[in-house]
Amino acid sequence: MAHTHSRVYRDGVVVERDIDDDRISDALAEPGTIVWVDLCDPTEGDLDKLAFELGLHELAVEDALGDHQRPKLDRYRDHLFLTCHAAAVDTESAQLQETEINAFIGKEWLITVRKSRGFDICEVQDRWDRSPDLAVHGVSFLLYGLLDVVVDSYFDAVEVFDDYYDEISETIFGDHPIGPEQQLHWFQMRRALFRLHRLAVPLREALSALMRREHDAVSEDLYPYFQDVYDHILRVTESTDALRDLVSTIVETNLSLRDYRQNQVMKKVTSWAAIIAVPTLITGYYGMNVKYPGLATRGAWITSLVLMAGLSIALYRQFKKRDWL
Repeated sequence: MAHTHSRVYRDGVVVERDIDDDRISDALAEPGTIVWVDLCDPTEGDLDKLAFELGLHELAVEDALGDHQRPKLDRYRDHLFLTCHAAAVDTESAQLQETEINAFIGKEWLITVRKSRGFDICEVQDRWDRSPDLAVHGVSFLLYGLLDVVVDSYFDAVEVFDDYYDEISETIFGDHPIGPEQQLHWFQMRRALFRLHRLAVPLREALSALMRREHDAVSEDLYPYFQDVYDHILRVTESTDALRDLVSTIVETNLSLRDYRQNQVMKKVTSWAAIIAVPTLITGYYGMNVKYPGLATRGAWITSLVLMAGLSIALYRQFKKRDWL
C-alpha cells in the first residue's frame, strides 16, 4: 500500500487534506477546486484506482510504475506526464542519490508519484505554503513549487561538487602522491557528476517544452516563475559543464604531476648511480690481475683514494647545482 498525501484547494485555499481516492471525483465536481495527490512507492493497484477516476493514459501509468525513466515531458489528450529526478550527493560513498518523481498534470489535478522516500515531499508542501497568494493559479502553482524544489536540489548538489573539487585541486599539489583508494573515490565522484549532468540537461528540455505558450500548460501569471526555474536549470547545466572541464583538468594535472615526480626520482637515482660508479670504476681498475706501474705501493693506494673522493665530490656538486639531488 502506497504512502499517500493529498490536498484539496478551493479558490486557492486548502479546504481538505488526505482525502480518499474515491472522493476525488466528488471534490473536483465543486467549482474552483484543485486536487493534489502524492503516492510514495505505489503498487499497480494504487495507480489503477486513480487512472480510473481521472482517466490517466495507460502508457503514462506504465512509465510511472517502471524504473529508471529519463527526465521527459509526454503529452496525452487531456493531461501531461512529467518525469524528473531530485538529487543529493553523498561524498562519503561518492554516490549521487536520486529519487525519481513522476507527475500526472491535468487542468484541475496534479498526481505525483515518488519511487522512494529519498525525496521529502514536505519540502514541496512548505514551498507551497510560503506563497499562498499564488495558489489561486491552480495546478500551475503546484507544479511550479514541485519543480522549484527539485531544481534547488541540483543547486545543492553542484555546491557539494564545487567544494569537493576545490579541496581536490589543493590536494594534488601536496608532497605525497595520491593513493589508489583516493583515485577510485575521484573516479566515482566524477561518475556521479556526469550522472547529475545527464539528469539536468533533459529536464531543461522538458521545462522548455512545458513553457511553450501555445500548449497553455502554464498560467500566464506564473510564466515568470517558470522562467526563473528554467534559468536556474540553465545555470545548473552550465555549472556541471564547467565542473566537468575542471575535473578533466584535474585528471590531466595529476597525471602530469605524477610524471614529474617520477622524473625527479629517476634523476636522483641516476645521479647517485653515477656517483657510485666512480669508485666502482677505479677499484675495478686497480683490482685487475695484471702488473702495472705502482702495483702494491703506498702511492698507488693514495692516488686511488684521491681519485675516488675527488671525482665523487665533483659529480655530487654538479648534480646538486643542476638540482638533480
